[in-house]
Amino acid sequence: MLLSGNPFVGADFFDSYICAFVKILLGYDPENPRKEGGLLGKVKAYYGCVEAQGRGSLHCHMLVWLEGGLNPNEIRERVLSQSHSDFTERLVRYLDDVISTDIPEVDVESDLPHPCLLRHVRKRKDESKTNFDSRRRSDLRRLVEKTQVHKHNFTCYKYWKGGSSPKTCRFDLDEKNVRASTSVDPNTGEIFLRQCNGLINPYNPTMLSAMRCNMDIKFIGSGTSAKAILYYVTDYITKAQLKAHVAFGALDAALKRLGPYDANCETLSERGKQLLNRCAYMMLSHQELSAQQVASYLMEYGDYYSSHNFKPLLWTQFEKFIDDQCHSAECY
Repeated sequence: MLLSGNPFVGADFFDSYICAFVKILLGYDPENPRKEGGLLGKVKAYYGCVEAQGRGSLHCHMLVWLEGGLNPNEIRERVLSQSHSDFTERLVRYLDDVISTDIPEVDVESDLPHPCLLRHVRKRKDESKTNFDSRRRSDLRRLVEKTQVHKHNFTCYKYWKGGSSPKTCRFDLDEKNVRASTSVDPNTGEIFLRQCNGLINPYNPTMLSAMRCNMDIKFIGSGTSAKAILYYVTDYITKAQLKAHVAFGALDAALKRLGPYDANCETLSERGKQLLNRCAYMMLSHQELSAQQVASYLMEYGDYYSSHNFKPLLWTQFEKFIDDQCHSAECY
């Protein structure tokens, strides 16, 4: 009720949440840099885009670059190189340490509220380490079961063509997709991460315990999976808020509402202004923005979080300049 009645509260909390995540869990604070870094290591940069889900609450998709991190081609070269065999072992140990896909095997209490409604487990006064670890693992199990277990729905199969074509989840989550240990393809250098439970979205235990919401953590390594993730991220960050078919539908509705042109009642200039206004209003009315998104803009939080400032690149003009300098018919 509080969030639906006052979206500014939700937007303000979300901003505090993400800032705390970056500063505490990622350990990125330019004003007070840590030598040891955060949960993932020493963070060099990050960029996260914000969007609203179906019910209007905000969430963030974030890319994190680590200090000393290699690009996919460099990772592939080192993994395939005989002189860097220790690199592969250290990389696998690191990935298995920060990414989990299992449900902790520990007893849990069944009469507790939803774990996302509770604060993280804190050590009590004079509590033994054994008991504290047991309570923390029990809390983690409840979080995993409530937030990380994938449940198939119609969106999982929206690209299924029907008929005899295989009906597989587009998120590649299935009970049969189990891999006991992380492995590396010796021919391509592609890294296949351990998947203890085929229906578990990958998570970091400490992040999940602290943030208390569902998450999906991925490693951008090398091979086909890395290319797929890079394409997905690029497409996601650059996608338009208003889809093309919705935009054209809005323009068509604006033209119909404007009615036929009558030269006796208005000039072409007046007609043009009316058309622009109608189109603009209709496009805005079809723009999907939740109340929390609007509140976030009004409070100047914006729709992204970044460690660096960037100069805008006018891609169309840039592309035209390059084509004028060195025209290529293959590009058009």
